[in-house]
Amino acid sequence: MTLLNRRHALALGTGALALPARSPAAGPKRLRVAADIAEVGFDPPRVSDRTSVTINAHIFESLLTYDPLAEPALLRPLTAATMPEVSDDHQHFVFTVRPGIFFSDDPAFGGQRRELVAADYVYSIKRYYDPRIPSEHLYLFENEGLLGLSELRQRALAAKTALDYDTPVPGLRALDRYRFEVRLARPSPRFLALFAVSGLSGAVAREVVEAYGDQVAAHPVGTGPFILKDWRRGSRVLLARNPGFREQHYEATPPPNDPEAVALAERLRGRRLPMVDEVDISIVQEDQPRWLAFVGGDIDAMELPQSMASAALPHGRLAPSLARRGVQVHRFLDASVRQTFFNCQDPDLGGLGPERVALRRAIALAYDNAAELRLVFRNQGLPAQSLMAPGVTGYDPALKTDMGAGDRARANALLDVYGYRDVDGDGWREHPDGRPLVLRMAGIQDARQRQINELWEKHMRAVGLRIRFEPGQFGELIKNSLAGRLQMWSFAWSTQFPDGDFFLALAYGPNSGQSNDARFQLPAYDRAYEAQRALPDGPERLAAIRQAQRLMLAYMPYMAHSHALRVDISHAHVVGYRRHRFTRDVWRAVDLA
Repeated sequence: MTLLNRRHALALGTGALALPARSPAAGPKRLRVAADIAEVGFDPPRVSDRTSVTINAHIFESLLTYDPLAEPALLRPLTAATMPEVSDDHQHFVFTVRPGIFFSDDPAFGGQRRELVAADYVYSIKRYYDPRIPSEHLYLFENEGLLGLSELRQRALAAKTALDYDTPVPGLRALDRYRFEVRLARPSPRFLALFAVSGLSGAVAREVVEAYGDQVAAHPVGTGPFILKDWRRGSRVLLARNPGFREQHYEATPPPNDPEAVALAERLRGRRLPMVDEVDISIVQEDQPRWLAFVGGDIDAMELPQSMASAALPHGRLAPSLARRGVQVHRFLDASVRQTFFNCQDPDLGGLGPERVALRRAIALAYDNAAELRLVFRNQGLPAQSLMAPGVTGYDPALKTDMGAGDRARANALLDVYGYRDVDGDGWREHPDGRPLVLRMAGIQDARQRQINELWEKHMRAVGLRIRFEPGQFGELIKNSLAGRLQMWSFAWSTQFPDGDFFLALAYGPNSGQSNDARFQLPAYDRAYEAQRALPDGPERLAAIRQAQRLMLAYMPYMAHSHALRVDISHAHVVGYRRHRFTRDVWRAVDLA
């Protein structure tokens, strides 16, 4: 979930790099980090941007999590007392909440300590089905077929009312104070992964939602290690240690062949979490000021802006001036894909007819992904051959497609063959019926997007396609995308699931208006998608995944660009800043020496 990236370039002199990092101020142990995307709010069903999701993961807690260092990803309990009971057919699950976990104090609880119970998870999942709550994430539960919940939602939609949370349904119900069960309409061998995403399945208290109503996104109350202390929208978020957080200690299972991970596990083993008192998140959307803040010692740790890679990591090695200061680097290939969606219901780009498919394929061929990766992202990534991201089940590192690099000659040939010609002599191609053809690309307003727009303008002009740009704020673009009002938009999807189903779901017809931004609807694709969902991992499922991939590549609802190489960079006094590919609550286990 997650979700979106755009950036710029800078050359720094050695004088700037020689500035000493500022020592943490006396008083609370405060970790200072930076984010490149403005937060939207802190109510899990309503947000999908990376900043909000990351902050939510430190406030709300899911039943399960992943071992912070294990490779491959290893599920383990978080608020659950044990791993859930799972039926042989993968349709019945029983979860047990660990007793003695409490929500952080809030006036909504009337001065009483409020224990986390099974009914909180039942209520939190039901919120995704409430028609009053706009969410991109409903499909993650609805596609699983929780018995009775979709019908409950349909009744609310028909009556134009809120969801009736008190009506029991067979697919989700509390068994007692600490146990609840889930029953599915069909097998789901990987269902448990939904309960390892704190920003998705973290528990929310009903009293809090009812007390704050539409303002609940500004009043997050969870059981996690931090609480929201201060919030200046689009500028700064300050988290403080939750004074009522339970006793939790660091434990990890590092791969034996990773000396850095082994050393970290040994250093932090048994430490009580969280290890810092506050986390100060600065929202700095432009690369250059964010990098300068780190170099000047005002930021302790952050993701290295990709446009700064040549300054920080010349020839792939840490710059000597940074190495002398003890700056630390951790690299990993993210489970993400930067993509452009084509609205398949758009009057200019949409449809499944040969001429519209040819137009989308020609656009993808005309655009040079290799140039984008080199010029905009400074080669900090891997060319994408499909939407499937590294590190997830179904990713094929040997796959080669038309996505890797542009082919202007083939793009022109496709457009010519299917009748997209310059009819009126103005230098731009029209539709085969002579109507004007104008591409419309949405995007947020920053230096990186301006660079990307220049590339789109250049490559579309080269094949005679006119393109216009529609800038907007991230939250506004999300709303317009959900409503089907955008024609094209480039951004990155990242997943917190170690499985390719997440990326295949982006083209599943019933997900239109949610994660299926392309609003792509093809029965043959839906059948292939549904087939792989029901199968256990193995050759048969992999064949179904490959079939779905082939259909997506053929009809081109999405154009894949690249997979990001993430580089975490931190000053010498920071201990343990090492993000996990599938979890977001990294600050829980970071210390300042």
